[in-house]
Amino acid sequence: MAKVSTNITIDADVKRQAQELFADLGLDLSTAINIYLKKAIAMQSIPFAVSREVPNAETVAAMDEFKEMKRNPKAYKRYPTFKAAMEEALKDA
Repeated sequence: MAKVSTNITIDADVKRQAQELFADLGLDLSTAINIYLKKAIAMQSIPFAVSREVPNAETVAAMDEFKEMKRNPKAYKRYPTFKAAMEEALKDA
């Protein structure tokens, strides 16, 4: 099978981390990318799930609380500085 050279643009840190991982697996970056492409062709899709991150219940609750605070700011205590808020939060710790 004839080989061709292809240029892709990726984040430098992602490339470095991928090269380290694949080296530990006994692969170079080119081989790993070829494995990925062959798997995608065989499956006729991206060979892993691609989806948005779904926030957990705690994050959803925090986002809901933030929205409520924006709708009704007078119902919530305000602090003159972040330091003042932290001091009160840590007072009971």
